[in-house]
Amino acid sequence: MPAYIIAMANIKDAQKYGEYAKRAGPANTKHGSKFLVRGGKKTTLEGDIPFERIVVSEFPDVETAKKFYNSPEYQEAKKHRLGAADFHMVIIEGA
Repeated sequence: MPAYIIAMANIKDAQKYGEYAKRAGPANTKHGSKFLVRGGKKTTLEGDIPFERIVVSEFPDVETAKKFYNSPEYQEAKKHRLGAADFHMVIIEGA
């Protein structure tokens, strides 16, 4: 069953966040992920979505998504993100 990682961010340091993105993309690919949404223009229909950047990645399953997050490659990327953005991330099991 597919799983999705949804990341939402407000970027405070674009240069530092760019270093994160350069590393996080290949880490996603290595773990069988494909990007479904990668920061495109958003149109809010209801409520308040206070994030300027939203990313949705599809993984084969929850375990693979967790392996990606805990992988050395992603943890290295994450070091570049810390302090560069207000960041929220969740794994959601698909149907």
